[in-house]
Amino acid sequence: MQKVIYMEEAEQYAEYIAPKAGGYIREGRVDTFESYKNYTLFIFLMYHTGQTGRAANPVIVYLDHEDLFLLCETQRGYERVSSLFAKEETNERALWNFFQNLLKNDMDNLEDLECEVADAEMAAMVRFQNDYIRKIIAYRKELLRLKRYYEQLDAIMDNLILNENRLLTEEGIRHFTILASRTTRYLGNVLNLRDYVTQMREAYQAQIDIEQNNLMRLFTVITAVFMPLTLMTGWYGMNFVNMPEMGWKYAYPVFAAVSALVCAALLALFKKKRWV
Repeated sequence: MQKVIYMEEAEQYAEYIAPKAGGYIREGRVDTFESYKNYTLFIFLMYHTGQTGRAANPVIVYLDHEDLFLLCETQRGYERVSSLFAKEETNERALWNFFQNLLKNDMDNLEDLECEVADAEMAAMVRFQNDYIRKIIAYRKELLRLKRYYEQLDAIMDNLILNENRLLTEEGIRHFTILASRTTRYLGNVLNLRDYVTQMREAYQAQIDIEQNNLMRLFTVITAVFMPLTLMTGWYGMNFVNMPEMGWKYAYPVFAAVSALVCAALLALFKKKRWV
């Protein structure tokens, strides 16, 4: 029998499921992958790579020589599994076909995500965006989700290929080996894209640091320009009597001219040093 059912319906098919496996399903004690003498039982979290941020749907797979059951916990998970599952001549063929349909559009979805990340980086280079860091965090979160998703699928494929209980034929092993290679390739793409997003964040932070350094340099130049003027005003602000230039009628214009000359000379020096 090949069927997609809800987890609470497992009791109705108890005659087709090994008693020990049925107990594990009822008690919620199903591990990532368990290979027993006459059956294989495993669970994985099914994601939709084209729908960012959607919750995962746990799916339990029970496989023996005669039966294949895919047990779903939620209605959304049941509908998605049902849309991907089709009965085949053999259980291994049906299971392989399900995983192949599950991974069918993942390459296109990963390429779309890569283009979206690249466009976000280009937009940030053209103009400053206040939400750029928020976008990077969202991309990192999504890529972490995809990393965990493909890691669990990769582990499942490896365990199926081992075929410890001889439930798969040589042809089935070859088919799942192809799926394992595809899953590994998708995982590598996710890891590369995750490194790319990390580099984006570092480059953006470096750009912010450069802008802050330029701003601090501007303030430093302004301070350096007006510091001699502060010294001069402090000098002439002292309460000394009989300062010779105080009685000169051109003292104020000369002081103003000297102040302007000092500012111009310092600005010319800073410009020559490429500080401004």
